[in-house]
Amino acid sequence: MTAHKWVYAFGDGKAEGKSDMRNLLGGKGAGLAEMCNLGLPVPPGFTVTTEVCTHYYAHGNQYPAELKAQVAAGLAEVEKITGAKFGDVKNPLLVSVRSGARASMPGMMDTVLNLGLNKETVEGLKAQSGNDRFAYDSYRRFIQMYSCVVLGLEHHMFESIIDDVKRAQGYTNDIDMKAEDWKEVAESYLTEVQKHLGKPFPQDVHEQLWGAAGAVFSSWMNQRAVTYRRLNDIPADWGTAVNIQAMVFGNRGDDCCTGVAFTRNPSTGENLFYGEYLVNAQGEDVVAGIRTPQHLTVKGKQEHKSTLPAMEEVMPSVFAQLNDVRLKLEKHYRDMQDIEFTVQQNKLYMLQTRTGKRTAAAALKIAVDMVAEGVISKEEAIKRIEPKSLDQLLHPTLDPKAKKQIFAKGLPASPGAACGKVVFSADEAEDLTNKGQKVILCRTETSPEDIHGMHAAKGIVTSRGGMTSHAAVVARGMGRSCVAGAGDISIDYAKQQMVAKGVTLKAGDIITIDGATGEIMIGEIATVQPELSGDFETLMGWADSMRRLKVRANAETPLDARTARKFGAEGIGLCRTEHMFFDTDRITAMREMIIADDEAGRRAALAKLEPMQKKDFLDLFTIMEGLPVTIRFLDPPLHEFLPHAENEIAAVAAGAGVSVDKVKKRTAQLHESNPMLGHRGCRLGISYPEIYEMQARAVFAAAADMAKQGKAVIPEIMIPLIATKKELDVLKAVVDRVAGEVQKSTGVTLNYLVGTMIELPRAALRASEIAETAQFFSFGTNDLTQTTFGLSRDDAASFLPDYYAAGVFEQDPFASLDQEGVGELVALACERGRKTRKDIKLGICGEHGGDANSVKFFHRTGLDYVSCSPYRLPIARLAAAQAAIEGHDDVQARLNAA
Repeated sequence: MTAHKWVYAFGDGKAEGKSDMRNLLGGKGAGLAEMCNLGLPVPPGFTVTTEVCTHYYAHGNQYPAELKAQVAAGLAEVEKITGAKFGDVKNPLLVSVRSGARASMPGMMDTVLNLGLNKETVEGLKAQSGNDRFAYDSYRRFIQMYSCVVLGLEHHMFESIIDDVKRAQGYTNDIDMKAEDWKEVAESYLTEVQKHLGKPFPQDVHEQLWGAAGAVFSSWMNQRAVTYRRLNDIPADWGTAVNIQAMVFGNRGDDCCTGVAFTRNPSTGENLFYGEYLVNAQGEDVVAGIRTPQHLTVKGKQEHKSTLPAMEEVMPSVFAQLNDVRLKLEKHYRDMQDIEFTVQQNKLYMLQTRTGKRTAAAALKIAVDMVAEGVISKEEAIKRIEPKSLDQLLHPTLDPKAKKQIFAKGLPASPGAACGKVVFSADEAEDLTNKGQKVILCRTETSPEDIHGMHAAKGIVTSRGGMTSHAAVVARGMGRSCVAGAGDISIDYAKQQMVAKGVTLKAGDIITIDGATGEIMIGEIATVQPELSGDFETLMGWADSMRRLKVRANAETPLDARTARKFGAEGIGLCRTEHMFFDTDRITAMREMIIADDEAGRRAALAKLEPMQKKDFLDLFTIMEGLPVTIRFLDPPLHEFLPHAENEIAAVAAGAGVSVDKVKKRTAQLHESNPMLGHRGCRLGISYPEIYEMQARAVFAAAADMAKQGKAVIPEIMIPLIATKKELDVLKAVVDRVAGEVQKSTGVTLNYLVGTMIELPRAALRASEIAETAQFFSFGTNDLTQTTFGLSRDDAASFLPDYYAAGVFEQDPFASLDQEGVGELVALACERGRKTRKDIKLGICGEHGGDANSVKFFHRTGLDYVSCSPYRLPIARLAAAQAAIEGHDDVQARLNAA
């Protein structure tokens, strides 16, 4: 029986792997193998596969039995190709040990260079190279990297030793250090390791090799890698490969260098060679910023006003070879590549190629340009853009050159950068904004009552809540930057201050927030306004022509609606009418209605609100120009509209002509232990049908006015939180009755639909009978997720990190749909609803409508549309197109297989 293959060799113009084996070999290993197959100069080595990592964690950090022999065989092949021997005193083979997952995770895992050096082999390297400085520099680098990565010692401990030597010798830069200086540093390093660990630095080269490989596998589960995977939806069970490769040295003299390059500009997407290099250096020097890197090209040098010589000037022939490699790799991979290289004694070696990370603007330009160049199809261009990256294009962003002082960090809840004065109340936010000042609203958590302040503020910070908390959802809908769940911050409303890690900020202090990173910074940081390029319009036009799913917006204000149209909305999928009642001129009437003693009192208050509601709907109908508008009738419990501050309670009492005690008593009566499952949604309509009557009359009166202008609209009235068909029957009868009354009084024939939100598991299960009454379903996946899991989205953020760490959840179920559980309910309700009513309209209006993976699920499930925040519309449009293309690709693959 043949032993399982755990190790794949590459080098000497051939490789056992190839580019399509990235799942097994990781991105780096697959790239090295493919470059060998293309005949590019690659130092020989071998890849220990991702399967070893999976085995390692599944078997208590133990390696497969056959691995040791396969690694020994791989080393022997490298020795044969290089003519050097691992651990040999006279001609030592040195290797690098690097990670390489199938998805690029730059900087997240560990690397060790110059492995194989010890007190004896360093002398062999010195004799073989004839360069004492190079030998001791390589040795001290190895001791430092190995000690930090494998032995767990602190990096600063080693840097302080170098600083002491430089200070003693009067040196400014590392490049000034001489051979004897590096020898002294290496000896000091060995002494320091002995002192801290109580045992000497390992001298056995095989012990070094297995220690480094184990450290790379262990780094797959380090905190930064775990966090990066969660933020980028990379499964933990993918594992990382380990690449062991013969060293080539960019630090061997002035005819040596090391560098990093991109085949196109990763910031702008321009088709220009872009990169940096350092003479007489190793790879980490370029990224560590210890020395100022130099530009590859003369053009790059001139653009950045650098006085340092470009590689194109100092190594013209090697640069020409590198440029040829750049063109060859981009043509082969048909995408922009991120490459690493080393030049040793004027000979070029390639150490990495991978698809390059890029900004959203660069991704669009590269994709559109490559279609124009005939390199890729429009479908492939659409598939290449990461939908959520489009957020970068739609919000102000921080100037990357600006310095910043971090105050605290939270969840990146709504992208964009914002700067303003700290305020702690919604009223103050509105008041200062009306006076022309910019503010950041800082709250422990937000509620619907804060809506006016959230709208007024440039950005929002909360110390509690998650990615789909009230603050996050509303901020995204408004296009406001938001940092949620910044748990290090303690907010004291009474003292008008917030404290984080001993630093205090008071009301009126200036802060800047970055909703894309979750950073909260002290002072004003410069921002740059995004400009939507022609490439954006071009690619979105291609996407729109290919998608089946319609895309609507969640919007209830004229500004939201206009923004939605600008970003390509094909209607409004959710108009949350409760947001309309929090404006200053309406909240008083709303509160009067709530504290009224009887129906007559409630109707009197509602009569004040009706003309305002009618104008709201008229504005939306006008802006949407005949596109569908889905209006959700009042949903939140009434207590959310009542004040809590004494002065506000007194104002409500005075306005309503009642005592303060009566207002307090009514507030106490409305208090609920679990308001999410309490007296809200359709339950309010059953108890107080006059509320839904008023809203229906306002909708139909606005529709009648539009009809008289020759502009037909078909409003879609959505009843929230339905659990039973009977609830919907009762409330549809109210709506139909009011529609009849308006038709009679205006002489206008009204066309409208009545449907419901499916946000309770029972409603999904009983969808077949609910569809007898409902003309459409809109899945409220925020609440459907809450009620399916029994999780509060506002409270879950405090313990979800524990669930990620334990592997219970890969990601936040409120941010990306739980397709197995909640998704099954959605699919079931679609199937049962359509069985009863073939033409039932099916949509989704939760935050998942702007999440790419969720949108693709909704496409496969057969929904007619998704609805999301206006600023997430491009994401939904692109994801819907990708879903259609992927569906076509799947069908084609099955046909080809048949």
